[in-house]
Amino acid sequence: MTYVIAQPCADVLDRSCVDECPVDCIYEGDRMLYIQPEECIDCGACEPVCPVEAIYYEDDLPTEFDAYLADNEEFFTQPLPGRTDPLGSPGGAARIGRVGVDTPMVASLPPQGEA
Repeated sequence: MTYVIAQPCADVLDRSCVDECPVDCIYEGDRMLYIQPEECIDCGACEPVCPVEAIYYEDDLPTEFDAYLADNEEFFTQPLPGRTDPLGSPGGAARIGRVGVDTPMVASLPPQGEA
C-alpha cells in the first residue's frame, strides 16, 4: 500500500508534503508531485499538510482519481518523456532534484487554477 497524489496537486506544487516526508519519497515532476510507492513507508505525514487535499491513502482514493494510482506508479516504472529508462527507485528525491517532466496523463491536463 502507498499514498497517492492526485489531480488537485497539478500546477500547485506547494511542497509542504515534501518538507514533511521523513523518507524523502516525494518527487517533483514539471506540474505535479509524485510519491515513489517502494520508498513510501505509509506514515501519512504528507496527507494532513497538503493545502489542496491532493494526497490520499491508496484505499481511500476517491473514484474520480482512480487513474492517479497507476499514473503515480508509471512516473517511476516507465520512461518519461525525454528519458530512455524509468526513474525507478532512486533512493531519495533530494538526491536527484526536480525531475522536470510529468507522465503523459498529467502533461495533458489543461492548466489548473486561475488563469
